[in-house]
Amino acid sequence: MSALPTSAVIGVIGAGAMGAGIAQVAAQAGHSVVLHDNQPGAAKAGIDNIRRQLEKRVAKGKMSQGDVDNIIARLQPAGAIDALADSRLVIEAIVENLEIKRQVFAQLEALCSPDTLLASNTSSLSITSIAANLEHPERMAGMHFFNPAPIMKLVEVVSGLATTSEVAETLYATANAWGKVAVHASSTPGFIVNRVARPFYAEGLRLLQEGASDAATIDALLRQAGGFRMGPFELMDLIGHDVNYAVTRSVFDAYYGDTRFEPSLVQQALVEAGRLGRKSGQGFFDYAGENAAKPQPKFAAPANAELPTLVVQGDPGVIAPLLERTQEAGLDVVRRESLQPDGTPRLYLGDLVLALSDGRCAAERAVNEGLNALVLFDLCLDYRSASAIALAASHTTSPEARQLATAFFQRLGIDVTWLTDTPGLVVLRSVAMLANEAADAVLQGVCSAKDGDLAMQAGVNYPRGPLAWADSLGLPFVHRTLTHLQQSYGEQRYRSSFLLRRNALSEESFHE
Repeated sequence: MSALPTSAVIGVIGAGAMGAGIAQVAAQAGHSVVLHDNQPGAAKAGIDNIRRQLEKRVAKGKMSQGDVDNIIARLQPAGAIDALADSRLVIEAIVENLEIKRQVFAQLEALCSPDTLLASNTSSLSITSIAANLEHPERMAGMHFFNPAPIMKLVEVVSGLATTSEVAETLYATANAWGKVAVHASSTPGFIVNRVARPFYAEGLRLLQEGASDAATIDALLRQAGGFRMGPFELMDLIGHDVNYAVTRSVFDAYYGDTRFEPSLVQQALVEAGRLGRKSGQGFFDYAGENAAKPQPKFAAPANAELPTLVVQGDPGVIAPLLERTQEAGLDVVRRESLQPDGTPRLYLGDLVLALSDGRCAAERAVNEGLNALVLFDLCLDYRSASAIALAASHTTSPEARQLATAFFQRLGIDVTWLTDTPGLVVLRSVAMLANEAADAVLQGVCSAKDGDLAMQAGVNYPRGPLAWADSLGLPFVHRTLTHLQQSYGEQRYRSSFLLRRNALSEESFHE
C-alpha cells in the first residue's frame, strides 16, 4: 500500500505535548493539519508552542524562517470536533481512558467519511477494545508515536483484532513518508517497546534491591560496558517514576500477574514518597537546586600487582576482542585447547581463573568446577572499547587474587567495579532478559524479529536489537544463561521463551 498523499488532510485530537508533536510531524511532511482540543484556546496554544520550538531551530541556523512560516500555515486550530469531518486520517492523542477514547471514536465514525482512517496514539490501551463498539472497527489502528514526536523516530503501527491489513499498511507507509521508522505490532499489552523494555528496568531494580551495587554504578556499567545511552535509574528518573511504574503495573496486570513483569517495591516506595525523578526534583538521584550532585560510580582504586602471562584455554568466542586488547596493552598471551566439555573459555592469571559469566553466581560455579580462585566478568557490547566492567568473586577467592583481577582490567584501561556475588552480573542478565522478552513477543505474533529489534533501537536507542545481540552471543549461551538464572532464583521470571530455547537447540538464528 502507498502512503497517504500530501493533499490528504490530517486531523489530530489533543493539543498537549504528544498531540501537538504529531501535528507538527504531519505538517512538516506537507499535509494540512486540523488540530482539535476541547479546551478553549488549547489548540491555538499548541500551534503557538510549535512555532516557538521551530523558531529556536531558525536561531540555530538549522531551519529557515520561510520553512517555519509554511509549516505553521498548514496548521489550523479547531475548538469543535466537527472541523475534522474532511480529514483523511484522524489521530487521537488524549487522556489514557478507555471510555473517553471510545466516545471520541464513536463521534468520529459518525462525523467522517467511510474511507477516513482512525488511529489512536495510546501507549497502553488495547486497540481492539477501543474499536470494539464501532460499526466499522476494521478501519481503526494504533499509531504509537514516542515523545517528543518530532524527534523520536519510531512509530508502532498497531493492528487490533479487526484492523485490515490495508489500513495497517497504509499507516505504515504514511509514517515512513513522514520520516519515521515504522514497525508493525499486534494489539497486545505494551505493544513492542513498552513490553520488551520491562527487563531493562526490572533487572536494575532487582540488582539494587539485592544490594549487588548502587544505582549510579549500575547505570555506569550499562552505559560504559553495555553501550546503552542511559542506565535504568537515570532513565526512570527522566521518564518519571509515576509513569514508568504505571506502565509496569499495566503490563503486569494485563498479563495476569506474570512474574516477568512484576513491579518493584523499590520503585513503588519512590512513587508513594512523591520522589518521581527530575519532575519532582528527586528520584534515585537528587535534581533539586543548581548544586545538586549526582553520585559517582564506585570503581576500584588502582591496584598494584605484577601480572603473569595470560593463559587462554579454549576458543575465546565473544571475548576475542578482550584478548586483542590485552595484547595491545603489551601483556603476554598464551593459547591452549579447552579442557571443558562445553568448550567454555577460561583465562588464567597464575592460579586465578577469569571467566565470562554464564548466569551462575561465582560461588556455585567454583563449587561445580572445583576452583579455588574464580573471578567472573560481565558481558560487554564491545570489549575493545568498553571503559568499565563488573566483576564478582567466589567465596574462596583471596584478596590477593581479587587485586590481580582488578590490576589486569585496569591495565587494559577499564574501570573495575566489584559486585556482590550475583548471578548474571549486570549487562549479561539484562541483555539475556531483553532478548528473552523479544523472543516471546515474536513467538506470540506481536511482531517479527526484524521489527522487534528495529523498535528497540529506534524507540529507546538500544545499541543493538536484543535478538541480533542474542544471535551474536550464540543462542545456546543465552539459553544457558537464562536457565542458570532460573535455577539460581527458583523463579518462573527467568524461564526461557520457548522460541529462544527451540532456536538454541536447532541452532537457528533469529535473523537468517
